[in-house]
Amino acid sequence: MAKLATARDFRTYGFRRSRNWWEYANAGIYLFATVLFVFGVTTLHSQNDTNYFSGLVVILIALFLITVVNAHDLIAHLGSVDFCLSLVEFDPQLALVEFAVPLFLILGLVLSIVAIMLLLLQMEKWYSRRLERHAANLLIAGPAFWLLGSVHNICQVYERLVGHLQILQKSVQIPFLAGSLLFFVGGIFNRREVIGEIRQSHRLIGNRWVWFSTFGSILFLVGGLMNVVKVFKMQQIDGARLEKLRGGALERLIVGREGRVPLILEGSRRRRAPEERTPAPIPVPQDAPTDIGINVATATPYKDVLIGGGRD
Repeated sequence: MAKLATARDFRTYGFRRSRNWWEYANAGIYLFATVLFVFGVTTLHSQNDTNYFSGLVVILIALFLITVVNAHDLIAHLGSVDFCLSLVEFDPQLALVEFAVPLFLILGLVLSIVAIMLLLLQMEKWYSRRLERHAANLLIAGPAFWLLGSVHNICQVYERLVGHLQILQKSVQIPFLAGSLLFFVGGIFNRREVIGEIRQSHRLIGNRWVWFSTFGSILFLVGGLMNVVKVFKMQQIDGARLEKLRGGALERLIVGREGRVPLILEGSRRRRAPEERTPAPIPVPQDAPTDIGINVATATPYKDVLIGGGRD
């Protein structure tokens, strides 16, 4: 249930004039979704079946909103490189972080949404031992992809990013990683509790999963708050102080986007340009006879005039 947290200067969250607004909207929707998730998980502590059902519906809505946010992250970074997937050969972090993290998180969120829908189906219509088993397995598989995406998210290497933004990055990534781990461990305990021999309740979700999810959702909320602060700081500083594409990927992108040579080659071409623009010497015409047969006198150099004048 985490989201991509990166500090690259290439990101296209919207059109040119509303790009910053869409990035704020992305962070704000994720924060709102985490608030819904905390509320929904807290409602599961109630012993009332109506509140229990409502809590699952709220969790389902929160998961859907976070899926939309992660899809927006993926499209924003794909669009920023003109959907040129070949650039990953030059900048591997582009594939391992900007592309892989949203994909892993979306896959995990879809599995979790299916799990919650199976639980709601059993509460609303009929109970099935097989569906219960599938839901319990999906509550493990979904957070497993969250955990994998969070590990990729935290393993980012920066070369030119300013120090305070790197601290903000870690303050977002660490809560996401810890929250994903809690959900994964809670899913394991839930499967043993609702399917194994120690089941003691008619509830479709075990109490241990509820408690693990409560603390995990709070960590996601903290990460969402820090992500809003990070986005605000990134909007305030110069783009030159953010991380750029590496390994020649930026030059390749410029070649495909503007149809000209990379900046390094262009600089060397400009240095050679003055030499190419040096005018060639104009040839001096030789003495030639005129039409009346008289030779045109050669112009006397200025030095010879001075010497001749001195002799006279």
